[in-house]
This record gives sequence, C-alpha cells and structure tokens, in this order.
Amino acid sequence: MPGERPADEEKGPARGRLTVQGWFHVVLGLLVVVVVVAAAVGASMLGRTQDRMNQLVDEIQPARSVSYQIQKAIVDQETGVRGYALTRREEFLEPYRRGLRNERERRAELDELVAGYPRLIRDAEAIDEAADRWRAGYAEPFIKAVRSGGTSGVVTRLNASKQAFDELRVLFDRQVRDTEAARDQARTEYSDARTQRDVALSVVLGAILAAAVLLTMLVHRMVGRPLNRLRAASDRVRSGSFDERIPADGPSDIRAVGRTVEAMRRRVVEELRATRAREELLSRQTDELEAQAAELRRSNSELEQFAYVASHDLQEPLRKVASFCQLLEKRYGEQLDARGKQYIDFAVDGAKRMQVLINDLLTFSRVGRLDQERASVELDTTVDRALRNLATAVQETGAKIGRPAEMPTLTCDPTLLTMVWQNLVGNAIKFRSKDRPCEITIGCERTGAEWSFTVRDNGIGIAPEFADKVFVIFQRLHSREEYEGTGIGLALCRKIVEHHGGHIGLESPPDGGTIVRFTLPAAQDQAGDATAGAVPADA
Repeated sequence: MPGERPADEEKGPARGRLTVQGWFHVVLGLLVVVVVVAAAVGASMLGRTQDRMNQLVDEIQPARSVSYQIQKAIVDQETGVRGYALTRREEFLEPYRRGLRNERERRAELDELVAGYPRLIRDAEAIDEAADRWRAGYAEPFIKAVRSGGTSGVVTRLNASKQAFDELRVLFDRQVRDTEAARDQARTEYSDARTQRDVALSVVLGAILAAAVLLTMLVHRMVGRPLNRLRAASDRVRSGSFDERIPADGPSDIRAVGRTVEAMRRRVVEELRATRAREELLSRQTDELEAQAAELRRSNSELEQFAYVASHDLQEPLRKVASFCQLLEKRYGEQLDARGKQYIDFAVDGAKRMQVLINDLLTFSRVGRLDQERASVELDTTVDRALRNLATAVQETGAKIGRPAEMPTLTCDPTLLTMVWQNLVGNAIKFRSKDRPCEITIGCERTGAEWSFTVRDNGIGIAPEFADKVFVIFQRLHSREEYEGTGIGLALCRKIVEHHGGHIGLESPPDGGTIVRFTLPAAQDQAGDATAGAVPADA
C-alpha cells in the first residue's frame, strides 16, 4: 500500500511500540504507584502521630490522674486512723474505709493504663507494698488496740505510724516524678512525630507534584509533539502543499494514523495528477467537439438548403414531367398504341411517386431538427384531427374505430402526435383483412411515470421476426402492386415517439392482427390513470 513503511520499521524501541492509550496507561500506572507510596508513608506518619497522641491522652494523663486519686485514698486512710485514735469515735473510720475501697478500685484502672510502662508499674507496686505494710504494721493493729480500750502509748504509736507513712509519701513523690517524666517523653515523641509527619507529607506532596509535572512533560513529548507535527503537516497539505510528506512518528497508533494519512496524500496527489490529465484531455476534446459542432451547424445549414431545393427545385421538374406526359397522352393519344399509353402511365406514376417520396423524406428529416413548439395538449384533439384526415378511408372501408372515453393531457408537439395517430390508424386500415370487417381499437393506461398507448387491429398481421424491421426507413414487407406506400410511415412514428422521450414497438397477438404500443412521459401535473376502456365510435 502507498505510504506504508517496511515491516522492519515497526521494530523499534518499546516507546515506539506503545499506543497513545498505552502511554496513558503507563503514566497513570506510575502516578498510581507514587500516590500509593505517598499514601502509605502519610498513613504511617499519621498513625505514629495518632499513637503518640493516644498514648498521651488515653494512657499517661489518665494514669497521672488515677495515681493522684490512689494517693489521696491512702492519705484519707491515714487521716481516718489518726482521727479515730484521737477521738475513739467510729464515724472517724469512714475515711479509712472509703479510702481503702477507692484505692482498690483505682488500682485496677491504673494497672490497665500503665501496662506498657514498666517503671510506672514498679512505682505502683512499691506503693502497694508500702501501703500494705503500713496497714498491717500500724493501721490495723492500732484500730484493734483502740477498740479494745488500750489507750496507752497513743502518741508514740501515731508518731511511729507517721514515720512509716512518710515512706509512702516518698514513693508518692517518685511516682509523680516518673509519671510526669513519661508524660514529657510522650509529649516530646508526639511533637517529633508531628514534625516528621508534616515533613513527610510535604515531601510526598512535592513528590506527587514533581511526578505529575514529569509525567505531563513525558506525555507531551511522546504523544503531544507527534500529534502536533501530524496536525501541522496535515493542515499544510490541506492548504495546498500536496507534495509535503506527512511524518509518522511517536506511539504506534499515531504512526499508523500518520502512515494512513500519508497514503491518502499520495492517493490524492495521484488522483489530482490524473484529474489534471483528464481535464487537459477534456479541454482538447471540448475544442474538437466545438469544431465538430461548428462543422455540424454548417452541415445542417447545407441540409436545410438542400431540403429547400428538394421541396421546390426538385419537385418542379417532376411536375413538368407528369404534366407534359399527360398533355402528350391527351394530344397524341389517338396516335399511340396501347404500349405507348402504358409507357406514359408509367412515367406519370413514377413522377408522382417521386414527389410523394420527396415529401415524406422532408417530413422525416424535419423531425427533431427543427424547433417544434411543445405545449400542454389534450391527446383527444390529436386523435380527432388524425381521424378527420382519414375520414375518407374510414368511410370507404367501413372501419370501426374504438377509443378511450378520455385521454390524458401531455406536453408534446400536437402536429407530430397527429402524424403518429394518422400513420398508425392509416396502416391498420391499409393492411386490413379481406375476410372480416376492419376493427381498430385505441387504448391508453398509466404505467408509473409514463403513459402507454396502443393501436390494435384485426388485419393481416406481421410475423414476429419482422417486428423490428418494419420500423426501418424504406423497409417494406409487400410489393407496391399489393400495397402502396413509401415505407417511411412507421420509421417516422418511431422518430417522433423517441423525440418525445418514449419508445415504440410492435406485438403480434395469437388471435391475429397487430398491436402497436408506444409510450410517452407523463406530465408533471398529471395524476391518476385515464379511463383505458375503449368505446366503439364511427369516425
């Protein structure tokens, strides 16, 4: 195919084998990879930041608060024991009991909150052990002693309890310091994680933007540039630079389009050259046709002059021959024998037939050559005129002629159509059968865009093998002694019908006789079929 490259040109770098859709798939794939990696990094940073936030908010801060509540519960126990020892009233033991319950409740919460902090666990365990020792060594024995009525050494025991409880206060301070240290570490880690998150997100965003820019530049270079070159070259070719080659580079489908457009350009160039060659040939042929037309007009002018001479100058000698032969017979008829009179009759008959033949030839030659005027004509009038011209023959032969009750209106030359009807009906009368009365039927019907007309008779008929021969000028099937005529009538009908855009033919029905059928184009405003039934009428 024109414009195709050899097969080895298809084998190139991978970038040349990719289509535009393939390049977009590659670009989108790379972009998806970048986005996925960025999303993974961002999710990791966000997760780390969230973990630090959860650690600070959900663990350390609640653990610090619970630690304070445990310390307060233990202090309440010590306060309750001291008040009971000084007053010996049972209601002063309520803080001790309430503090004990609160300590146990909060201790379970603290275990859950500091499960991931070994140092805070050790602090809590140390406080539990010290509190248990204080309760076992001081609080419980002291309460029992007071209930049993032992009041000696109260002050001494309270001082010893206070000294033992001071160990708990030291442990409280250490727990607070360790909790605050864990809180500060968590805050630092949260701040570092948030900073790292912001840096990572900025880097990811920059990577995405850089990847988008690089991929856009890649698509522009691998796809956009070849398309722009292809479009620019196509525009130049469209503007008239048909000799410029269409480039075919870039992805495989763009190269395929480029090769196809290049093949189209070559084909257009070839067709353009062929068209210009044909135009030159047509120009020369037009000049030749114009010369021939001028020669034809000159020849037609000479033919018209010849027709004028034939219709006047040639017929004048024939009339003289016939006239003087008749005068010769009249003056010297008594002196001539039968053979001499016969010779004179032959000469007169020949001159008359020559005149008829010349008139028929002139009529035949004028059809289609002269500018007859066409008009909208009711065909009934042409049939009436033809039958009036044949009135004598119809009356002498007793012919019965049937015709449609109504015939269409067509655009035609009424004189020529009258000649058609006159020739066809006249032939039907001339070639009538001697065994039966002459019957002639005229019919018409609408067939699409044409009107079909028929003239049917019951005469001697024509053999099917002569159906075309009878329309040739001067062709006769019978001798002049049998039937007179020049053999021009049907040829004249054929020329008139074809001049009006129709066609004519002859049929030989099985029951005898002849059917002559001819068609004429229907008028533009003519619609519907005329009544085709024949109504017998005497002409």
